[in-house]
Amino acid sequence: MKKYEIEINNEVYRVAVKELSADAEMSTEQTPTESTSETQPTAQPVTSAEGTEVKAPMPGTILKVNVSAGQSVAEGEALVVLEAMKMENEVVAPADGVVGEIFVNANDRVEADQILLTI
Repeated sequence: MKKYEIEINNEVYRVAVKELSADAEMSTEQTPTESTSETQPTAQPVTSAEGTEVKAPMPGTILKVNVSAGQSVAEGEALVVLEAMKMENEVVAPADGVVGEIFVNANDRVEADQILLTI
């Protein structure tokens, strides 16, 4: 698998792409894929004097905040669970660090690009 970041309409997404052999048949059928953190929406980090801002990748409702202020986190660790369009999406840490301020709680409605927390 090769990993890439793509930007669509100023939204950054991390994707994993499987490389096929030259003789593999191409198909237009959709095949089920295993859901991984690689396919989860990733908030675009913005670094400021207060740290890296982790923003909501889309509008929705916060189901769970998995971290607390002062907690150490690793890149890719699930910080917040956001429900959007009846799907649960994990917002993951863009880098290793320590959680600074948390701006949301469970059941809060958020808009796209709203700051959820800082690292």
